[in-house]
Amino acid sequence: MSQNPHLSPSRVPAGTRIRERRLSLGRAQSDVARAAGISPAYLNLIEHDRRNLTDAVRARLAKALGTSEAELEAGREQALLAGLRIAAAAGAATGAAIEADRMAEFAARLPGWAGLVVDLSQRVEAQARRLADLSDRMTQNPYLLDTLHEVLSATTSLRSTASILVQEPEMASDWRARFHGNLDQDSKRLSVTAQALVAYLDGFEQDAGLLTPQEEFEAWVAEGRPQDGPASDAARDLARGWLAEEAADRKALPDAALSGAEGADPSRLADDLGLPLDLVLRRLGLTEPQSGLMVCDGAGGVLFRRPARGMAPARPGDPCAMLPIFEALGQPGTPVVRLIETESGLRLRAIALATRRPAQGLGGPVLGRAVMLLRPVAEGGADPAVAVGPTCRVCPRPVCPGRRVASILHAPAAVERQL
Repeated sequence: MSQNPHLSPSRVPAGTRIRERRLSLGRAQSDVARAAGISPAYLNLIEHDRRNLTDAVRARLAKALGTSEAELEAGREQALLAGLRIAAAAGAATGAAIEADRMAEFAARLPGWAGLVVDLSQRVEAQARRLADLSDRMTQNPYLLDTLHEVLSATTSLRSTASILVQEPEMASDWRARFHGNLDQDSKRLSVTAQALVAYLDGFEQDAGLLTPQEEFEAWVAEGRPQDGPASDAARDLARGWLAEEAADRKALPDAALSGAEGADPSRLADDLGLPLDLVLRRLGLTEPQSGLMVCDGAGGVLFRRPARGMAPARPGDPCAMLPIFEALGQPGTPVVRLIETESGLRLRAIALATRRPAQGLGGPVLGRAVMLLRPVAEGGADPAVAVGPTCRVCPRPVCPGRRVASILHAPAAVERQL
């Protein structure tokens, strides 16, 4: 497989498609060029993306190669390449040697295999998320913990009573009867508790998709805010509160004032409009189609989250501690601007600002809140970026200064060290 030095791992140019199609057919450049009515030298320049491909030439090349014009258009495999980048990031986290600079070539030459790699990667990610969810529920479910404690208690009582009966063969008959009664009661208790535990565990996995009110609220936002609203009362309260805040923001900064402001400098826009910067960030994060928005309180609890285009949906669990929004909480009033890179290789310009306000007048406690606008950055930049990821439990990055708990993706190594 020849390597193209001009090939970007995030895009499949038309020239690469033409070259890979020709090679897959085993045809020479001169043969294809003659059939398309162009010179071999011109075809060579096209294949190496050193000449623009006109519609007329593309049509003739498609006919010569026995394919459609759409198959030779650049950019058709962006979704496939995005999936390959995620798979490559996960593989690199395990120490695998990934030829990232040949990703586009792999997708163009072997699209079927590339699709299979993406599909398997997505399945692994889905299983990892489900495992993290089940793991959290297993360790935090109060009913399950109480039931297991009851099983252990009954088992310990049975073992203790049986041991006394074996060690004291000359025990008085009234005491022996009492111990036999204890055995009967403890065995019944163990039987009932074990049956309840089995019944609960039978439905445990099917019930694993239950959402917290915050997750349900975020799912409602991601679905386009359907009229019927979230299902639970708690999530409905969150939705009503957010809609009220959003209406107040829109009143203070109408959509008409943001006409043509997409991509504008938020700080300069706030100065021109004479409005608070955090208000401008919130409005831009909801009106710019490509951008994302995140809002959290002073304790770091997420209040609202809208992923930027290209970002993976929010995962259950705590957000990444490396996000600039949490850095902003430590310096209220000072904007924090960072270039961040997700685990899938997506680069975003993050602009975060934290504010403080008295909760109950001047003598009351001071509450904090932070807002972060996320804007996609054009690919190809070499500027250093802050590495961020999903929630720690399913983060593929093996080393991170902000990690709180071990990732289940690296659990085997952790267990081996403990052993």
